[in-house]
Amino acid sequence: MDLDVVFLGTSGSAPTAQRAPAATLVRRGGERILIDCAEGTQRQLLRSDVGLVDLPEIFVTHLHADHTLGLPGMLKTFALRGRELPLAVYGPTGLRDLFGTLRRVIGKLTYEVATVELEAGDALERGEYAIRPFRVSHGVPALGYALVEQARPGRFDVAAADALGVPHGRERGALQRGEAVTLADGSVVTPEQVLGEARAGRSVVLTGDTGPAASVVDAAHGADVLVHEATFCADERGRARETGHSTAGEAALVAREAGVRLLALTHLSSRYFGPDVAAEARQLFPATVVPRDFDTIEIPFPERGAPVLVPRGARRGHLPAADAPQ
Repeated sequence: MDLDVVFLGTSGSAPTAQRAPAATLVRRGGERILIDCAEGTQRQLLRSDVGLVDLPEIFVTHLHADHTLGLPGMLKTFALRGRELPLAVYGPTGLRDLFGTLRRVIGKLTYEVATVELEAGDALERGEYAIRPFRVSHGVPALGYALVEQARPGRFDVAAADALGVPHGRERGALQRGEAVTLADGSVVTPEQVLGEARAGRSVVLTGDTGPAASVVDAAHGADVLVHEATFCADERGRARETGHSTAGEAALVAREAGVRLLALTHLSSRYFGPDVAAEARQLFPATVVPRDFDTIEIPFPERGAPVLVPRGARRGHLPAADAPQ
């Protein structure tokens, strides 16, 4: 099953000519999970190969305007199209109050919107994976989100199954699902007899706005991809402290301590260029990328290779950008 991250908005606080403010989409198979919905997010979706699909749920990291101003317009557009599918919006404490205010702007909708306030340590179980909110450090109620897949069964040993007399068909399927089977002669074959060691699932961790925090290190431990903000570089470390943000170098240290496979830096201040941010972080954590809007990161299963940045991966059907990838 495919898993990737689509960067719809990579600017910090305000849009620039090249970058929209915060919005990130995680795609897992046919599922679409939006994290943050800044001003212009619906237009970014329309400009991408994703399109403005009827998202079933949206996750908000915190309630600052540069992460939520796109919600009224998007929700109203859904209603103008006659949407009937319910929408769930998840976020930290204060989310319900925010929607109480926004309803005056949005007006009547054609579908139900459920607002769910989460706490660090909650878990939304989705069968093959879970979404786990975790605490970040931003001076206001704020959460990061980790999408963590369950471990997968080990590889099926055909030779072992043949030797045990397991027929082709449903019995082998049951064993691959982790179920014991009884053969025609009455013997019982367990999954452990025909399956190798369990294989790791994948994980992607998105911080939203945060200063460097031990809670992020814990949540990102061993993650395939950590999407961490890098609003500033080292020359503005004091400003980062005052505003609850991180420098590129600090984000790199978090990634190094957590042992992630790939660090993606986003939420860049307009005073910095991507190559400058990347250069600072790579001194401490070489496996760092700084995505532009519409770049994607593809996350294969661990045994199939490392995560990879795909420049303009969400605009394959459009003309390529003139500038080179970072």
